[in-house]
This record gives sequence, C-alpha cells and structure tokens, in this order.
Amino acid sequence: MDKLLRPHAKYAAAYLDDIVIHSPDWETHLGKVEVVLDALRKASFTANPLKCVIELAEARYLGYVVGRGLVKPQRNKMEAMQGWPRPVCKKQVRAFLGIVGYYQRFIPHFTKRAGPLTDLIKARGPEILKWTDTAEGAFTDLRTALCCHPVLIAPDFEKEFILQTDASEVGLGAILSQMVGEEEHPILYLSRKLLPREQKYTVVEKECLAVKWAMETLRYYLPGRRFTLMTDHTPLQ
Repeated sequence: MDKLLRPHAKYAAAYLDDIVIHSPDWETHLGKVEVVLDALRKASFTANPLKCVIELAEARYLGYVVGRGLVKPQRNKMEAMQGWPRPVCKKQVRAFLGIVGYYQRFIPHFTKRAGPLTDLIKARGPEILKWTDTAEGAFTDLRTALCCHPVLIAPDFEKEFILQTDASEVGLGAILSQMVGEEEHPILYLSRKLLPREQKYTVVEKECLAVKWAMETLRYYLPGRRFTLMTDHTPLQ
C-alpha cells in the first residue's frame, strides 16, 4: 500500500487497511480523494463505502485526534488514564508505562519523570511492589500530565523547524517546534536516560550528545529538513 500511495505521499498515508487523505482546504480535497480512489481502482483494490468518511475536520487515528492543525490524545484514552488504579505489582507498572509511554511525545522530560517507576520494575525482588512516596509522586505526575488536555501542533513541512535540546546529570531532552504567527508551538517532546558511561561525560559532551541523539532520532521523521538548533535556549550558529 505504501508503494501504491507513493505518488500521493504528500496528502495520503496508509496504516494496514486504513487510508487517510488530508488537505488544507475543501476546494483541493475532492480532487485528492478522486486520484487516490482511482489509483486503488487501477490496482484492483476496492474501498468499502460504508467504512469511508469524507469532510472530517478532525479524525481519530491510532489513538490520536488529528485535525485543524493540531494533534491530541483521544479523550477516552485520557479518561482511562485519569482513573488508572495504583499499581501493586511490576506487571501493572509495565502496563501503565506502556500506555503512558505511547503518548510520551506530549510529556516534556518523560524519561526523567518516569524514572522512579522504571527503576521499580528493573530492581530485583518480588513481583509485589513496595510502593514508595517517590513512586507515588511519579505515578500521579504522569497521570496528571496526560489528563490536562495536552495539545501539539501538526508539522508544516514548508516551514523551518526549531529543535531545542538539553542535558542533565541523568538524561537528555529535546523539543521539536515551529513558529505559528509570532508564537512558538511544540510538535513533539523527546527524552531518554543517559547510559552509565555517558553520565561520566563533561557538561559540554552531554550537550553535544543531546544534539546528536535528537537529530538521529528525527532523521526518519524529518528527512532532509532544515533546523534551527538550540541548546539551553541558546541558538547554535
């Protein structure tokens, strides 16, 4: 399906048997729908009219609500997070980290904030946990972060991207954003822990590592795109 839609990659994308066709305005949308359906017809694929929806301002897709230039988590997912019970065993912690980790692009410094919980499941010992105040703080923090209606903007590939990076004693962080009018808006947040050997790096080396890691992480997401790089909110010339 990706091969079939390659000529239409600027406005159509597929995931398994679902195809999304997107346009900035209604005037150009019907023409794009027509050429995609024609490509499917020529390849002997059939679209089920009962499963097709046209003229959506927002669409639910892979756990997100996408449209109007914004990306948001689905409301029912966030309601489930709000009522998530406190984990009592490692399996339940893994389940919580799995679903909250799926939406980590909405949470700044996710890896650092989830650290106390990931430490719990790495530690040797019984499956039943000894819940601590630190673990409770991390659990409440992550649950709250996803229930405060986080919103990201959809990337505009005609504009320059801004990539801000930072490094601490324990991890790396990055924010990908763009200017909308006179304001800067986030597109996604990235984070990861430092490896034990990386924790021994100097401050400058950690900052450089943050830039290198963020660029490598985004190289498939934004191939060949132009960035303004910032570290500690200082532009890199």
